[in-house]
Amino acid sequence: MQDQQIKELKELLSSPKKIVIVPHKSPDGDAVGSITALYGYLKKQDHDVAMISPNDFPDFLSWISYSDHIMNYEETREQSNALIAQADIIFNLDHNALHRTGDMEQPLSQASAAFVMIDHHQQPDDFARFMYSDTSMSSTCEMMYHFLEKMNGLDDLDAAMATSLYTGILTDTGSFKYRSTTATTLRVAAQLVDRGADSESINRKIYDVNTPSRMKLLGVALQNLTVLPQQRTAFITLSQKELDENNFQKGDTEGFVNYALSLKDIVFAQIFIEKKDENIIKTSLRSKGDFDVNQMARAHWNGGGHTNAAGGRSELSMDETKAKLIRILSDYEEALNATQI
Repeated sequence: MQDQQIKELKELLSSPKKIVIVPHKSPDGDAVGSITALYGYLKKQDHDVAMISPNDFPDFLSWISYSDHIMNYEETREQSNALIAQADIIFNLDHNALHRTGDMEQPLSQASAAFVMIDHHQQPDDFARFMYSDTSMSSTCEMMYHFLEKMNGLDDLDAAMATSLYTGILTDTGSFKYRSTTATTLRVAAQLVDRGADSESINRKIYDVNTPSRMKLLGVALQNLTVLPQQRTAFITLSQKELDENNFQKGDTEGFVNYALSLKDIVFAQIFIEKKDENIIKTSLRSKGDFDVNQMARAHWNGGGHTNAAGGRSELSMDETKAKLIRILSDYEEALNATQI
């Protein structure tokens, strides 16, 4: 964000405003962490603030401070639409295109508020008056720390906000093991620990959440693992029937795709999860080295993300979707085999 934009935003926030904070659909740790940290900061500035999520977030994030104030748009449409229409400022966090908010896209696109976008994904849409976009950042939560710094707001960074930001950085870096983890990322994380984030407690609350049904679902996922050595690829499928039989809860499949990517000599991994209620196959893509899954997701899976982590969807059947992947891989075989890991 340019200095002039920071100056203008400071001026805009110098008096109490009606503010709405919006994450992307199916918010993850980075989305929930960034919106709750910003909520805490803005409340300290005496603003009238609402957090509205396009849908629910995973239960394993429900311990985060202020998360109980997040409104679920699917359950509060009338009230949420009124808040959006009345807002002076709308913060869009951890997404860079309004369509990433699902059913909220229409009311947001009609809003008269000043939009502020803070996001680290590639190829942002041009919809925000104030835009802080940096694809080199590990996470939106890392960006939020720098945003607070630019706003001279670090004195307001308390333990609850630090915990939210640490959570987002932790989850979006895969516990600091993804290549997006830089020296700056680690310095920010250290500052957050100094501000009261308990790294051991956060790790436990995020990762020690297995239930018997989730473990059984992981077993099904690994049973469905397909390895394609010639393309250095592995993929996993989960049907709606398999989800239902194992009492699937939102967030249960988080990290499953990484088991496929962890295989020796594998460069690219993908998981396909059937969602009958939306009539789609949801997919997540992961890679090692310089193999760009953002480009693949945008070209073939109606999605996008980062070089090594992206998401998308298929509107084909599961069998047709798997066949599509096999066809696609023929175009990427040379790049996959040339990737150094």
